Amino acid sequence: MTTITPQRSGTGLADGGLHSLRTGAFDFESGGHLPAVDIAYETWGTLNAQKSNAVLLLHALTGSTHVASSSEIPEDGWWEGMVGPGRPIDTDTWFVVAPNILGGCYGTTGPSSLDPDGTPWGSRFPFTTIRDSVRAEVRLADALGIERWQAVIGGSMGGARALEWAATYPERVAGMGVIACGAHSTAEQIAFAQAQIQAITLDPNFRGGDYYGGPTPDGGLGIARKIAHITYRSEPDIGERFGRKPQLDEDPFGDPVCRHGRYQIESYLDYQAAKLAKRFDANSYRVLTEALMSHDVSRGRGAESSVLAEIEAAPFIAAVESDRLYFPVQSENLARQLPGEVTVHMIDSAVGHDGFLTDMEQLGEALRRDLGL
Repeated sequence: MTTITPQRSGTGLADGGLHSLRTGAFDFESGGHLPAVDIAYETWGTLNAQKSNAVLLLHALTGSTHVASSSEIPEDGWWEGMVGPGRPIDTDTWFVVAPNILGGCYGTTGPSSLDPDGTPWGSRFPFTTIRDSVRAEVRLADALGIERWQAVIGGSMGGARALEWAATYPERVAGMGVIACGAHSTAEQIAFAQAQIQAITLDPNFRGGDYYGGPTPDGGLGIARKIAHITYRSEPDIGERFGRKPQLDEDPFGDPVCRHGRYQIESYLDYQAAKLAKRFDANSYRVLTEALMSHDVSRGRGAESSVLAEIEAAPFIAAVESDRLYFPVQSENLARQLPGEVTVHMIDSAVGHDGFLTDMEQLGEALRRDLGL
């Protein structure tokens, strides 16, 4: 990992790889404070001399900086088909930056990061909002000398950040891509999120958030992931893949006292839970879920219609037809309140919300056209 300090004369970065920006004290909307914040990010392509060819990509809730493979990190990323030479976001032309969100656990300062005394922040990590995350990303842009992004693009939680960028810093965003996300978190989305947070905080190993150095709340985090994953996939997709079939030789009716065999869907959710628990911090999951609950582009700014009517960035709005977490109507409501006639591009996928990850390439040309890429 390359570490850089803020500078405006150039990036000093290799083409590709993981980098870290060390920046100063940070004050949160909530009144919380950290004495310093590190921002981890990956890059692809080359920033031109005018610093006018930059694109910012923003990940979803449990995503990371690793959008696509590079010579430094050859593993496939979460948007592999979208970013790279000759791909919709062509790195022969564009300098692509993907930061890890504030409060995360992939290099940017979060609850598992150490305080100046060497102790994880844990329960002391401040309540974080989408706007806090964007302000941290502004520091990264400043350090790289990027005064204006050609586009800021994200899906789900990344879409919330892209919209907030366009509303808060209009002079710094030429185009915004808001994918599978509306103008605010709905009551239902908040309800799903609250259940996930409680699954984590009620785990006996959570210990108020100060579990580092001991047993971790993997059980609670796993249940949270199961709840979330159900909302990420459509009912037809789950039904077609798993139906009511038992898992291999497990018989759901095999014990006369207490059922112990699993259906395939149960095994699948157990696998997803264990997989996340190995790679993600439970505190970060809680902090970021609360941040997404805070998403409301009009909060403290007046009527939503007025706030959106003032957005200057060229829009690319997309939804997944089968999404049951961020229904397409939420994208349509967002588009209707933006200036001009804004098309909502539909991702034709039976997968559900995750279609913005699995099937985004079908809208590659539309994204290039709408955002001038």
